[in-house]
Amino acid sequence: MSLHIYNTLSRKLEEFKPLNPPQVKMYCCGPTVYDFLHVGNFRGAVFYNLLRNHLENSGYQVTYVYNFTDIDDKILKRAADENTTPNEIAEKYISEFRKDFDALKLRPHSINPRVTESLDTIVEVIQDLINNGTAYEANGEVFYSISDFKDYGKLSQRKPDELLEGTRKEVDSKKKNPLDFTLWKPAKNKDEQAFDSPWGPGRPGWHIECTAMIKKHLGSSIDIHGGGLDLLFPHHENEIAQAEGCAHGDEYVKYWVHNNMFTFSGSKMSKSLGNIKTMRSFLDDYPAEIFKFIILGSHYRSEAEFTDSAIQKAMEGLSRIYSALAQAKKNAENDSVDAKLEDQAENFEKYIDERKNEILKHLDNDFATPKVFSAFFDVVRKFNTVAPANKKLSPALKEISFIMLEFFESLSETFALFQTKNFEGFLKKLDQVLLKKMNLEASKVEDLILKRSEAKAAKDYKAADQHRDELVAMMISIKDSPEGTSWEVNKAEFFKDSN
Repeated sequence: MSLHIYNTLSRKLEEFKPLNPPQVKMYCCGPTVYDFLHVGNFRGAVFYNLLRNHLENSGYQVTYVYNFTDIDDKILKRAADENTTPNEIAEKYISEFRKDFDALKLRPHSINPRVTESLDTIVEVIQDLINNGTAYEANGEVFYSISDFKDYGKLSQRKPDELLEGTRKEVDSKKKNPLDFTLWKPAKNKDEQAFDSPWGPGRPGWHIECTAMIKKHLGSSIDIHGGGLDLLFPHHENEIAQAEGCAHGDEYVKYWVHNNMFTFSGSKMSKSLGNIKTMRSFLDDYPAEIFKFIILGSHYRSEAEFTDSAIQKAMEGLSRIYSALAQAKKNAENDSVDAKLEDQAENFEKYIDERKNEILKHLDNDFATPKVFSAFFDVVRKFNTVAPANKKLSPALKEISFIMLEFFESLSETFALFQTKNFEGFLKKLDQVLLKKMNLEASKVEDLILKRSEAKAAKDYKAADQHRDELVAMMISIKDSPEGTSWEVNKAEFFKDSN
């Protein structure tokens, strides 16, 4: 089965056929760097990482460009508020973005261009549009004339006449049409950040920036343009007008791919609603794996709820997977028996191969990640059935454990999940999160375990049982071994109680 992906331009699933296989040119709109990014900004970063990885696994050679917008009114305001320069603000928050991006363990992009590095190309494209009659200059400001581009509205399926309804054109407007948008804006004063141009000092408009960076790094036509659904209009619509309004007139993008938004209790995340959570603050509270699990657990074209319930559901799912992986690793590393492929192991290996093929089919079907996750849990259930923790280790069971570990490892880079080898360590991190949710200090747990050990040593078994009961009531599971007593949050009970 070949890859089929939903093209926003045609509003249907299409078979993916790149312009010049095996090369694929891909661009995604990156952040405006004036503050820490919120969790919603990273939904696209996680999904398009998967998209690129799957393309490469399928034999394509992907050039993935992801930009930084480092010229913007918000950057100017932040610089003024902090009595610093726009460049210093941009540098600071590009660095902060990279910290969050690296913490998510996503693969680096091929190129991260900045608007300030692309000004020559921006000016070139604007001049081309003026020469071609689809842009005009008025008192140092350059506008795109949408009336001179007959296909305006083809991406958003909005007609200019409909967009004009309710729009009032002011008498002193420099625009020929109220819907014309800015390509170059003049500086308001000599102290404002400005760059030289044929039309005087100023700054580029937002829409022209992406068009120019694509031309500079990928050429006049690309295979995939990704971004959030909120960018479809006017940003991406205007990008098409600029790129296809140039003299070459080539099709700008073959496949337009848009991820949907995060919502918080049914409302879009926004500063005006006060429901913004930065990625940095999320990572201060939770392992990064939880965020990626939330993102990929929903289909990229569906709205995704970012709530305590969604976070808890992700923790529950990860707990089930990592508990199985921890058991598999324990079996695989046990030297008391040698691995040996027997009928039971052969059957499990066949089952795993079927799930791998199933996952590939789901990815090829417009990245149906919820169905992929169902396959993950099918594998976990199967493993827990054939290799329960209390089962005596055998050669076949050890081989099954190796197969289980290899299955999740083979998927780890593609999904940017299951990347740690320290499964027990990850479960301990979840313990810390759950203890915090229960308002329970780890020191209290350790103290009760110590008291129980002392009671057992003193042969005060009644007191020892009492301390065990206290731990059970706190949803703490304990396990005695020759090396001592270990403990963990009883995650099955915690999630059952929470649900």
